[in-house]
Amino acid sequence: MKIIIKHIFNFALILLTMQGCSKFLDKKPDKKLVIPSKIADLQAILDANTYMNHSNLWLGEASADDYYLTTDVWKSLYSEYSRTAYIWGDELFGDNSNNTWAATYHTVYDCNVVLDNIDKVKVEANQQAELKNAHGIALFFRGFTFHRLATIFANSYDEKTENQDLGIPLRLNSDFNQKSVRSSVGQTYAQIIKDLTQAAQLLPNYQEYTFRPSKCAAYGMLARVYLSMRKYDKALLYADSCLQLNNTLLNFNDLDSNTAYPIPQFNDETILYADGGDEPVVNFMASIDSNLYQLYTVNDLRKPIYFETNSDGSHAMYGFYSGSALMFYGLAVDEQYLIKAECLARSNKISEAMATLNKLLITRWKAGTFIPFTANNSQDALSLILKERRKELLMRDLRWQDIKRLNKEGANISIKRIIDDQTYVLQANSPKFALPLPEYIIKMTGMPQNPR
Repeated sequence: MKIIIKHIFNFALILLTMQGCSKFLDKKPDKKLVIPSKIADLQAILDANTYMNHSNLWLGEASADDYYLTTDVWKSLYSEYSRTAYIWGDELFGDNSNNTWAATYHTVYDCNVVLDNIDKVKVEANQQAELKNAHGIALFFRGFTFHRLATIFANSYDEKTENQDLGIPLRLNSDFNQKSVRSSVGQTYAQIIKDLTQAAQLLPNYQEYTFRPSKCAAYGMLARVYLSMRKYDKALLYADSCLQLNNTLLNFNDLDSNTAYPIPQFNDETILYADGGDEPVVNFMASIDSNLYQLYTVNDLRKPIYFETNSDGSHAMYGFYSGSALMFYGLAVDEQYLIKAECLARSNKISEAMATLNKLLITRWKAGTFIPFTANNSQDALSLILKERRKELLMRDLRWQDIKRLNKEGANISIKRIIDDQTYVLQANSPKFALPLPEYIIKMTGMPQNPR
């Protein structure tokens, strides 16, 4: 009964957020309707966290391998979009312009409205800090959103092919009548880094609310971006800078695994709060991969904190940093520890890498039972760290980009789905790891489609 009640609540919550998104997208943006005239207007746009901090762009997570759907659940999905995404289909959006691609570019549009007006609004002598903050927030969210789009709709960054690989449309102003063009992957990541680096220079170390990005968040996001690019020296630099501002970890011994969602919203590890969710990855549909579940040992408190057992014996994820059914895709301290540990291992600083990993893991183990991990060489250290990264950060919208970057280094990770008696396989380094853009956008703009 407890699980049934939670599923009803979860479904209602997801529907509510989707309906809000639909109503928003029904209205074509028109910057003539409201022209920001003061800093408060700009800040109001940026504080609309329903759009800035919430997203249903879960195509990367839906395509990855931390979960599976039973045939019955797959058939029960209410949209063809979700069913097709699960099996890496060639056309996801159809002719429906009310979709997650459009919603995500609405976020970019709102950031551009702020950036286009940052030098035009009335500013009092005592408002320079507010103006600087708004400028930094807009740059951060644009870079943050571009990166999510790039990890889904473009190839993983490769220095050898960055100028040939197709990136994403980089919308850099609020003129929505301007025709979109696809940049290269190199241009895409250069813009992401430019936005986030400038944001870091403008933002305060901390914000009153974690809905607003801070300098700490900008450093953390730069660490994530450089990790996805496999530029591990810079990822280490920014992860360390982030941790100098916030290195607080939750102690899972203090959490109650008997509560519906044991990890509280806005907890001490939260650097930037962002959430979302949609089928097929919501926890009342998605079952956690059984091999992944078996990686959690008996004294690993993530096992009871993260998971609940379904009626069929499978397991569902309940350990979201949202404190609810909504999945967390923001920035948290645990991710920064794992980035730092991985980059240290890759630079052959084995003892430092393991010390960083163990500082995180001791907070995840039952008190008095943790035995610090050790490694004889950098490869052993890296294998341990990547294993714990997957266990710690599942369903955080990170696994898809991890698979793509690790396959560039020979990890040879393929993904298999079984629906009825049909097997679908996404081979390592397949061109299908760059998901298709909406076909109506391709027809409208003449942009090249990702190869299938």
